Amino acid sequence: MELSYILNHLGEERENYYNAVSPPIILSSNFCFSSVGDMREKLKRELETPFYTRGFNPTVGTLRQKIAALEGTEDALVFASGSGAIAAAVMSSIKGGEHAVCVAKPYSWTSNLFSKYLAKYGVEVTFVEGENAEDFEKAVKPNTKLIYLESPNSLTFELQDISAICTMAKKYGITTILDNSYNSPLNQQPHSMGVDIVVHSATKYLNGHSDIVAGVVASSKERIMKMLAEEYMTIGAIISAHDAWLMIRGLRTLELRVNRSSESAQQLAEWLEKHPKVEKINYPFLKSNSNFELAKKQMKQGGGLISIQLKAKDISTVESFCDSLKAFLLATSWGGHESLCFPVCALIQSASFKNPLPYNLIRLYIGLEDPAYLKADLEKAFEKI
Repeated sequence: MELSYILNHLGEERENYYNAVSPPIILSSNFCFSSVGDMREKLKRELETPFYTRGFNPTVGTLRQKIAALEGTEDALVFASGSGAIAAAVMSSIKGGEHAVCVAKPYSWTSNLFSKYLAKYGVEVTFVEGENAEDFEKAVKPNTKLIYLESPNSLTFELQDISAICTMAKKYGITTILDNSYNSPLNQQPHSMGVDIVVHSATKYLNGHSDIVAGVVASSKERIMKMLAEEYMTIGAIISAHDAWLMIRGLRTLELRVNRSSESAQQLAEWLEKHPKVEKINYPFLKSNSNFELAKKQMKQGGGLISIQLKAKDISTVESFCDSLKAFLLATSWGGHESLCFPVCALIQSASFKNPLPYNLIRLYIGLEDPAYLKADLEKAFEKI
């Protein structure tokens, strides 16, 4: 299916909506029926046709079709947050008494889900570094039912060998989930490499305008319908019709935004790698990166995220650098039009605070601004070191 068709036309049966170029926002929470028999038949298909918006909403239905097509899966669900999507996917794949293997250093709330929440319900979890596919097989137990991947992860961007891990998982009958937020579906296609369930923080690239919070799950029709009937309907972490419409709008420019961000990030990463005030840089598509060959195998190009460790003698030096930035906003998240700076030292609450990440680590998101403009801003900040 052509990308341009997916982004601009798929699921938008305009003849049903007065031939409106932009799909309508169906705000109704409830839908009525012509007869009891009609109501009974629609109730049988509550998850695929309008009955009650918690189950199916036409605007969200259009978005679901687009997300599934982008990820190359049969179906998709859209949630009110990335964390909601990840939690539903994980909860649908494992139960008490079973064991999960999770890559080390995942997104913080994913880590919380695996290390704290699942333990309350008798799920055992093993975290592995994961840069070697063998790490996952060594961690497999007779009751292992889930392997969770995040490739690349969201701060230091380590990769996992997706195809090798999925081949191994299928041998043992283990479900695989991968967080594809860093790449977007345009730069990496996990399902084509064997991943069973793909998740995203759709707040990032898929929406791309920093004005909604959302998450998606893409998988087979069977898995999605099971998840919809259970976790989705029961927990009710649904996206609103208005936010779904905003996300459809965001998808129109997905290809342009992702390519611009990736190309600019590559330029800046190559420049930062040689900068005398940068101690270390993390970016998968640098030839010096230990995962470079794997990145070329799995990814179309690098994403817009870079992280650097400054040659800074103390936290105050890092703060001075970050506070001097003008083109980069000090903020979390990423994937929008604006460039962002997230310093790990912002997480430090006191002198006794322990963090596994170095205090001089800074994550930069490269947005849609001119790379020369961003480079000049960084150079001025480097003068503060």
